Amino acid sequence: MKERVQKFGRFLSGMVMPNIGAFIAWGLIAAFFIPDGWFPNETINGMVGPMLRFLLPILIGYTGGKAVGGQKGAVTGALATLGAIAATESTMFIGAMICGPLGGWCIKKFDKAMEGHIPAGFEMVVNNFSVGIIGAILAILSIYVIAPVCVTLTGWLGAGVEFLVAHSLLPLTAILVEPAKVLFLNNAINHGVFTPIGTEQAMEMGKSILFMIESNPGPGLGLLLAYCVAGKGETRSSAGAAAVIQFVGGIHEIYFPYVLMNPIVILGPMIGNVVGIFTLSALGGGLAAAASPGSIIAEMLMTPKGGYFANIAGIAIAAVVSFLISVFLLKFFGKDASLEEAQAQVAASKAASKGQAAPAVSSGASVSAQDVKKIVFACDAGMGSSAMGATMVRNKLKDAGITDIEVIHFPVGEIPGDCQIVVTHHELSGRAAQRAPQARIIPIKNFMGAPEYNTLVQELLDARKGGAPAAAAAEEKPAADQPILLEKKNIILNCKPVSPEEAIKAVGKLMVESGYVEEAYIQGMLDREASFSVAIGSHVAIPHGTEESRKAIKKTGLIVMTYPEGIEWGDETVRLVVGIASTGEDHLGILGKIVEVAETEEDTDALVDNASVDQLYKLLNGLE
Repeated sequence: MKERVQKFGRFLSGMVMPNIGAFIAWGLIAAFFIPDGWFPNETINGMVGPMLRFLLPILIGYTGGKAVGGQKGAVTGALATLGAIAATESTMFIGAMICGPLGGWCIKKFDKAMEGHIPAGFEMVVNNFSVGIIGAILAILSIYVIAPVCVTLTGWLGAGVEFLVAHSLLPLTAILVEPAKVLFLNNAINHGVFTPIGTEQAMEMGKSILFMIESNPGPGLGLLLAYCVAGKGETRSSAGAAAVIQFVGGIHEIYFPYVLMNPIVILGPMIGNVVGIFTLSALGGGLAAAASPGSIIAEMLMTPKGGYFANIAGIAIAAVVSFLISVFLLKFFGKDASLEEAQAQVAASKAASKGQAAPAVSSGASVSAQDVKKIVFACDAGMGSSAMGATMVRNKLKDAGITDIEVIHFPVGEIPGDCQIVVTHHELSGRAAQRAPQARIIPIKNFMGAPEYNTLVQELLDARKGGAPAAAAAEEKPAADQPILLEKKNIILNCKPVSPEEAIKAVGKLMVESGYVEEAYIQGMLDREASFSVAIGSHVAIPHGTEESRKAIKKTGLIVMTYPEGIEWGDETVRLVVGIASTGEDHLGILGKIVEVAETEEDTDALVDNASVDQLYKLLNGLE
């Protein structure tokens, strides 16, 4: 049951959090330019109502539809949400949270039913009309069914909040919220109830206390400061830095392990938040919009004119009470515990909230053979460097006798949620951690021959000693079965040194002339290089487009150009340039061959210095 609630909360959060910037924009405009704001402006204030009524719900519906049904689901979800908006003057946040996923689900089911039944050449017609027809039907359904239900539900929730406020019971919500935060159950409460009702209140009164119930950084700050005073060993030395990250950075999750080490200390943040909410209620505190992340900076930015004293008092008193109670509990009831174990518990809770197995501990621990079933290599576009890295580790695992671990490659923005390990370039590690918080992140500096590969394989091998035997290796297709994707005319040897940009343009020109891509793909390759270098080490560069430029690809094809004198490519020297245009996975066979023959700089140099067009044609197409 807990896992289902966690998953539900995570899904609600997934619809709201990607659009929190729009909520912040709305809150800032409202705080500054409404008649009671800092700089009243009638013209600018004209945006406040439309943003609240139309923009924010449609963004939520769009995001929810996309999460379930992709881009078509996103458009269908937005259409359905507009129907709910048209039916009432109420803010349709809850309606959007229903309409968006419903639209995505309907499109997903339709596409599955039509799979294999659409005549060739009619795909675009069917896709567009299915979205239009299903979206129109759902929009009408939303007017007559979903909107009335949401209005009633919102009324009940609003009445419940008003009851709590009228009877001075609102502070008691902290008794549920603080334990829920530690167990990752807060998303269903925060984004499902507090944000929709709080936004309605803020529209009417210019602020809402509901925005501060979960985001108040005071209770967590008090707990961490208590560990600085009464903690022991590692927990005491680490708590100070954690307090700064939590209070200024707004990362509340950082104090969860400190609660799990000594569960009784949850009483500190809990009572601290109760007193903090009471203080806010008494002094008339509240925010103009949701504060995300829950840092002191975000709280102050969202504080309306005249509300600073009340909000600062609510945060400060919550911190003081949490600190005093936590110090008392640590001194008299605290016990020694491992911070690493507690962090592992947090990781397990995060993984459970997504319905996944707990990830392997990343820092200094061996990877459990029972845990690791999927390793993902992630790069910016998921087409070139990550594919080559995945091939290298897949081969190393096979050589080590480990054949039951799936090794795949993805764009960093599309890392699947069921992986346990993500290998990515160190410059992308932050994005990878944000996309896959459940996974162990292994940052590397280049995808060709990274020393971390051998270390990872050895960890997996050591972990499996004495365990269950690996699954039998899958039968591989012979190299001759690989499609011919590299034509002789596209193997150009002994090119003169040029700049990286000129080398990319030369590759792109050949791709266009060969009918692989449209002209727009060349700009996509240049954009890819501008955002993240395609020089992957071992004197190899693999120019390819961004994820967005894939629509300019007509068919899969590759270009190979050698530069014996070398190209200065950032911090790398490149002698072998392999251009990639791929509509699917067909190119992986050639990339696998490149991995085999260019694993080290010496391998690449020998290939460039000695190979002929015929040799490269046969070697890379798997004909030799």
